[in-house]
Amino acid sequence: MEMFFELLKYTIPALIVFVTAYYLLKLYLDDRLRYELAAQRSESLKITLPLRLQALERLVLLCDRASISSTLLRIRMPGMTVNELRGALMLAISQEFDHNTSQQLYVSDTLWKIISFAKNETLTIVSETGEDLDPKADSQELVNALFKVLEEREGISTLEKAIVAIRTEAGQMF
Repeated sequence: MEMFFELLKYTIPALIVFVTAYYLLKLYLDDRLRYELAAQRSESLKITLPLRLQALERLVLLCDRASISSTLLRIRMPGMTVNELRGALMLAISQEFDHNTSQQLYVSDTLWKIISFAKNETLTIVSETGEDLDPKADSQELVNALFKVLEEREGISTLEKAIVAIRTEAGQMF
């Protein structure tokens, strides 16, 4: 029995020292890990933040260039028919979007869905507006019909809403 108490006399303080050292070492290592992760995150932000901001800038430009009025200014030429202008508008809007699909890497899924929806809505407007017109008529008829449809729609366009969503996401980065 005396041997047992002798053993406890040395074992209990050793266990207390071990548990204390383990606890302190664990605290230190956890703190060090948090510090390393924060440093790594900070370093990666130095690289990814400019890329994300550049992607957001490109997406704002995409939304601006894909708007019906901007696209009309770029592609409309004298002598075009309704059918030619309608096809050229749809092609230009689709190409503008396709040219910027890689930017989805740098933005949230929700924002990318908003931009995709805005593009599809714009294509639908062009497609549906041109259906009722004579395909061989002067392109001015399509232009007038498109501006009439845009005036009838209340509020801001879906592309303008997409720009607002892009600005919101950019604001969340800071």
